[in-house]
Amino acid sequence: MICVTITLYKRSTATSPHHPPSPHHHIETSPHLITSSHFMQKSIFFFFLFWAMLAVVACKQNTTEPSSTTSASTTQANASLASLLDQYYEERMSYYPQEATQNGDNRFNDQLPNDISADFRGKVRAFYQKYQSEIQKIDRNSLNSNDQASYDIFTYEMKMNLEALTYDAAWQIPFQQFWGLPITMGQSGGGESVQPFKTVKDYDDWLKRITAFATWSDTAIANFKTGMATGNVLPKALVTKMIPQCRDLVTKDVAKSVFWGPINKMPKDFSADDRKRLTEAYTNAITQTINPTFTKLANFLQTEYLPKARTTSGINALPNGDKYYNYLIRYWTTAQMTPDQIHALGEKEVARIRTEMDSIKTSVGFKGDLKAFFEYMKTDPKFFPFKTAENVLDSFRNIQKVIDPNLKKMFGRTPKTPFEIRQTEAFREASASAEYIQGTADGKRPGIFYTPIPNPRKFNSTSGMQSLFLHEAIPGHHYQISLQQENEALPKFRRFLWYGAYGEGWALYTESLGKELGLYTDPYQHMGALGDEIHRAIRLVVDTGIHTGKMTREQAIKYMMDNEAISEEGATAEIERYMAIPGQALSYKIGALKIRELRNRSQQKMGDKFSLAAFHDNLLVDGVQPLDVLETKMNNWMNQ
Repeated sequence: MICVTITLYKRSTATSPHHPPSPHHHIETSPHLITSSHFMQKSIFFFFLFWAMLAVVACKQNTTEPSSTTSASTTQANASLASLLDQYYEERMSYYPQEATQNGDNRFNDQLPNDISADFRGKVRAFYQKYQSEIQKIDRNSLNSNDQASYDIFTYEMKMNLEALTYDAAWQIPFQQFWGLPITMGQSGGGESVQPFKTVKDYDDWLKRITAFATWSDTAIANFKTGMATGNVLPKALVTKMIPQCRDLVTKDVAKSVFWGPINKMPKDFSADDRKRLTEAYTNAITQTINPTFTKLANFLQTEYLPKARTTSGINALPNGDKYYNYLIRYWTTAQMTPDQIHALGEKEVARIRTEMDSIKTSVGFKGDLKAFFEYMKTDPKFFPFKTAENVLDSFRNIQKVIDPNLKKMFGRTPKTPFEIRQTEAFREASASAEYIQGTADGKRPGIFYTPIPNPRKFNSTSGMQSLFLHEAIPGHHYQISLQQENEALPKFRRFLWYGAYGEGWALYTESLGKELGLYTDPYQHMGALGDEIHRAIRLVVDTGIHTGKMTREQAIKYMMDNEAISEEGATAEIERYMAIPGQALSYKIGALKIRELRNRSQQKMGDKFSLAAFHDNLLVDGVQPLDVLETKMNNWMNQ
């Protein structure tokens, strides 16, 4: 969201197009959670949603068991490839230590490189170029099918990473209101996310990262200033959101700072000397580093940057903006589609889903048009049954109880990674999205479904709670990400990859499984699920509309409000999200449509031999892939 949590890119904290600062906070999406005053987006953010690569995979499969990723034969070329991929992953972790932390690798927890500096960009450019050259020394034709997939994924990643470094806006706009290092620092520093706080060393590691953040922040300001000179600046509407975000992380009373969380939860087995030393160190870190750094950022944004921010909404207004947007479309959707093609597809999907909504409206006997029905669902008191945050969390827990018996019919493989449902932390829940933060493959850190509940009495029960849970939690992000990470037959760089069209497409596809899992029996819950689906279809229209100059911010907000049950506040937050991260919102619907198409084709081709569990297992077993590669793989499976 998510935020990055987020939601939200699954790799470094850099906010370049190729390194969005989010999640596996599975960077995510905006579900269709509606409240009368707050629209909860849905961001899967992943805690450092860094960037995913495109994969080319064609695996031989049978109709009952998912294909094995273990090589059928081992040659010297395979061994050479395995060595190269391992070497790359190890070296990459040293460049992107927060990614390592996200992946459960604690060797670099004290490091926070200045990954938006010119020096860092030069080093990673040489890093990618080196491996681009090394992979070409291996004969692809001598590899088995699984290693060919790894070869193609790796080659494409080098290409995409190097292309990302050519866009100035990627570093001249180092963060925005939706995700970036300033937000992830708050999430990590609270002690409830991916940064561990279990040992004395863990506490000392975080202090070193805090110190490095001050340097990063100074570079961010310098980069913003360069962008001001070149025309690579954010819209004013976004900058006005960033200023209070920075100020909210400044507290005079250190005990009320989100960064004081680890001190409140310090393990009891720490010695008295360590407790005293760490308490003093965290006090100094908050008062001498954190507060001044966030104050400096906020003051710069308010007094210098905001007056230079632009009044336009789309990325097309930036120098080279059209080319950059086309790159981001390719990156997020893994498809060769033009903005016009995506825009037209979105309009078609919106019309289709509206027809389904009309039928539900008629079935419940509502008199009035669809827009009046939206308003009724947003405002009628009976749709606001919750009194406490625990009531809301219990409602999500009950969803899990309903679907558990039916999951066995749909999946032959289920994750070993534990799963938890939590309320979003208070410091960020007022503007946060619902999101999933991945666990670790060793099971030591659970996958967590976070939902913001700033005011439980305004939490709407028809807001798509059931579809949101399917998407962010089970069997959406939790199943897909956990199964991928747990698959030790994949090379590490594939186990921790993220591709928006596959990952978000899978999560959106799982929302369509609601009836098969025992949900959507209430027409209003079904309406909420359709609300989530049309929300993703609307994104195809407004994202392309904004970033090609066909729509203004205000026109996009109106289009969204005309076609779904969302408040003006919620629509504004959503549209500003798309303004901040162009192209990311396109991945959900594009991916889900492809997965549904593949399921329908499999059922038609295989007839009585079709098994939904086998389809899902084969779809998930090899991890994320670009959509054309997924199609080839699944065609091979159904032909087998």
